[in-house]
Amino acid sequence: MEPIAKVACLRRAKAYPNPTSGVEVVETHISWVFLTDRFAYKLNKPVRYPYLDFRTMDARHQDCRAEVRLNRRLAGDVYLGVVPLVERDGCCGPGGDGKVIDWLVQMRRLPSTRMLDVMISNGQATTDDMQRVGARLGRFYRHEPSIETDVGEYRSGLADDIGENRRELSDPAFGLPRAFIEGLCLKQLRFLQTHHSLLDERVDVGCIVEGHGDLRPEHVCLLEEPVVIDCLEFKRAFRLVDPADELGYLALECERLGAPWAGDRLFAAYGEVTGDRPAPALVHFYQSFRATLRAKIAIWHNRDDGIRQPEKWIRRALEYLEVAQRHADQLMEQD
Repeated sequence: MEPIAKVACLRRAKAYPNPTSGVEVVETHISWVFLTDRFAYKLNKPVRYPYLDFRTMDARHQDCRAEVRLNRRLAGDVYLGVVPLVERDGCCGPGGDGKVIDWLVQMRRLPSTRMLDVMISNGQATTDDMQRVGARLGRFYRHEPSIETDVGEYRSGLADDIGENRRELSDPAFGLPRAFIEGLCLKQLRFLQTHHSLLDERVDVGCIVEGHGDLRPEHVCLLEEPVVIDCLEFKRAFRLVDPADELGYLALECERLGAPWAGDRLFAAYGEVTGDRPAPALVHFYQSFRATLRAKIAIWHNRDDGIRQPEKWIRRALEYLEVAQRHADQLMEQD
């Protein structure tokens, strides 16, 4: 069955074993997510990118299993398991009798009103909320084993990524301010050269762990015990991070949404749990780097065939570049 036919079937409420009043569909570059009243089902697309290859059903199955295993670290029973997509009566649905034609990740549906991005946008997120998130993440990082990492490779990897960000964002096809981008990336490279001891120390004391890989407010749900979903399961290298980097990323996304105060509470709670208090200059570097990376990812949307609203992604990239510059300016002030 072709992907378009699978999606058509999974849009129907009667395809699901549990009654639902309707089905919402969310599409990303690599998957479709089908939201019923109580559950969410994720179907990977049969796509190939430099960082993943989902062209075979076995590869998609293995990824589903990895997604459940890895996300249970921070989301517990939200990830219910992997279920077969079964063909029957000319259509398909999760589980039951019939031919297995693909695999789905089944999740418990979370309340959208409790997602951190929504809470910030509605002015409902509090310092106590961020305290709980920071403490939850601190406990997670504290129990994750340190990943042996070569100091030189860590720094050179960051330098390579900064260079790629500069090249991609400077592509004339995107029409972004090239001189601005050049200056921003040079500030980041200068920090790597003049403050490399801050990065080296983090590696030497064993701060690099297997984290989440995509820690954004839309992945944090403010339940009584906060849960974090949707880690980058498909490439381990993307999850090998310094917690200061990953927390800084979450903080800058909160800042972009209108909660610049969130970072202080995140890091304070994290520090209370772990005893780790990274240097502010290091955090600003990570945040400037991550915001530039997000600008690159945003503008990449304008390479897609049939992209709608290209101006949206230009605005988004410029927004991230402004955030990146603010944190780069902090680096210069602390030189």
